[in-house]
Amino acid sequence: MGKRGIGVFAGLILWAGLALAGPAFGQCAEGRVDLRGAWGSARFAVEIADDEAERARGLMYRESMPVSSGMLFVYPHPQRVAFWMENTLIPLDMIFVGPRGRVLRVHSNARPLDRTPIDGGEGVLAVLEINGGLAARLGIVPGSELRHPAFGPDAAWPCR
Repeated sequence: MGKRGIGVFAGLILWAGLALAGPAFGQCAEGRVDLRGAWGSARFAVEIADDEAERARGLMYRESMPVSSGMLFVYPHPQRVAFWMENTLIPLDMIFVGPRGRVLRVHSNARPLDRTPIDGGEGVLAVLEINGGLAARLGIVPGSELRHPAFGPDAAWPCR
């Protein structure tokens, strides 16, 4: 197995451990999101993009991202959002989330360097970007719940 294969294998082992950890993840933290649904649960270490400049840059120019990582784009209020992949070098899944932390839409495998807008629809408060294809492998679908402090006390899966 080559160096890249070992890294992918190690990342999948880490992901499997996190997914098996279940909802007993403990308290919320700014730098991570927990997801759950009928498919199980998962955790991602995230960078937060919560201002105009951070959201505009996103994950541009990165050549790779660890399997258990992502970026959470947080908006000041629910709104219609659209993304594109200009200057983004890796395929990404975009998970569009409403104000209560419920997944509204999943866009799988956005193509690197593509300028075609990817519409998340209305009522989006946050978008979680993870490695392309991972949402399908995990089973993340509309209706799944995401836990993070950005969703407040009225979230479907609130921080405690």
